[in-house]
Amino acid sequence: MATEVLDCYGMKCPQPVLKMAILARKFPTGTMVEVFADCPQFPADIKKWCAKQGKVLLACNDLGSGKFKAQVQL
Repeated sequence: MATEVLDCYGMKCPQPVLKMAILARKFPTGTMVEVFADCPQFPADIKKWCAKQGKVLLACNDLGSGKFKAQVQL
């Protein structure tokens, strides 16, 4: 499976998670998505979304300077 990248820098929450929800409908189960965001609420939001949608949050890393990278398996 290919890895898809979703750049959400500059978006305020909940926009990154909403973009992720739209993308999740376009790709098959098993697709890995890397989401980059700089909203302080993003780590909590993506964790809640994955739990609610049955997706696997593989990692959500703090990249420093207020930036985050989440890896989600659809």
